[in-house]
Amino acid sequence: MKERKSSFILAILLLNLFITFLGISLVIPVMPTIMNELGINGTTVGYLVAMFALTQFIFSPLLGRAADKFGRKIMITSGMIVFGLSELLFGVGKTTELLFLSRILGGLSAAFIMPAVNAYIADITDIQTRPKAFGYMSAAISTGFIIGPGIGGFLAAFGHRVPFFVAAGFAFFAFVLSVFLLPEPERQVTNEPVSIGKNSLKKIFEPLFFLPFIIIFVSSFGLASFESLFSLFADHKFGFDSKDIAIMITGGAIIGAIFQAVLFDRMTAWWGEISLVRYCLIISIILVFLMTVVNTYFSIMFVTFTVFVGFDLLRPAVTNYLSRIAGNEQGTVSGINSMFTSLGNMFAPIVGGKLFDINLNYPFYFSTAVLLLGFGITLFWREPGKGAHNLEEEVSSPIQ
Repeated sequence: MKERKSSFILAILLLNLFITFLGISLVIPVMPTIMNELGINGTTVGYLVAMFALTQFIFSPLLGRAADKFGRKIMITSGMIVFGLSELLFGVGKTTELLFLSRILGGLSAAFIMPAVNAYIADITDIQTRPKAFGYMSAAISTGFIIGPGIGGFLAAFGHRVPFFVAAGFAFFAFVLSVFLLPEPERQVTNEPVSIGKNSLKKIFEPLFFLPFIIIFVSSFGLASFESLFSLFADHKFGFDSKDIAIMITGGAIIGAIFQAVLFDRMTAWWGEISLVRYCLIISIILVFLMTVVNTYFSIMFVTFTVFVGFDLLRPAVTNYLSRIAGNEQGTVSGINSMFTSLGNMFAPIVGGKLFDINLNYPFYFSTAVLLLGFGITLFWREPGKGAHNLEEEVSSPIQ
């Protein structure tokens, strides 16, 4: 009975995430129209994206700690309300200032929701079931992104601001769903608690947390440095039209979702999180670099279908590791996790855009170099309690 209840609660959480990221992505097709309507250039759009990430970066640690103090449910429901308001404001906004306020609220909603959901999942799962749950979480996010642009394009036929209002409606629906169906979870600590204490940010620099947080930052930075320019790259270099680009993004997202939902927990059991992160980084390094050298249609499609798989598995692997060592400070650690993700997402598109203006391939070269640095960092990362003498054995063996 308890297991069935946990599965139902997990389904509600996943539905919330699906709705949230569906709402985020269904507005993508109408953004160029909004830009033209308000006379916004690419630089302003870059700052809008950065403002979202900056707000999430600032507030994620604070609201993650609040999730430990005040509860998971209140943070998730509050985040849904704020997200709905941000989309509604973007839909009615006629000035650049209102759009910036909307993005600030959007970043705040992400800071409310993501640490609390990560902590909630950690509360209702154990060490054995947690990898599968985090795989489902990543798959729910990816699926929302897959479906969103198509729905947004359909809704845009009724008006280019309609998708924003529909996104707001989805958010308020998720709020009501959470209020009535989502209970406050019991805090279940299955390992020795790691005390983070009041000065939690100082603990970032302790080896136990510092290396995985740096991996989160490096992977987010490496991905965002070319992902934000992915469609533009395909258009400029390969001459792909909107149909080809849609096939690329949708195909890659579907494959990533399958790996997350079906294979992630098995890979974690086989190799452990640290080795899985290393393998994902190696795969990502190879495929990101191959994007600059492939030249036939099918080779391009093969690489683009698989280039995001490493990233799709890497992030839940680090999240699962952090939840395992966080003890009774799940919300706090999840908040810092979101902070480092936001930090990478905040600066990488700016760097990638400048490099893209110099040479189409430079964002991919830069991303490859960043990921190589990340892989080098993982060679110093090991399980708590393992001494330096275990490192060589850990690196050479695929099973931990």
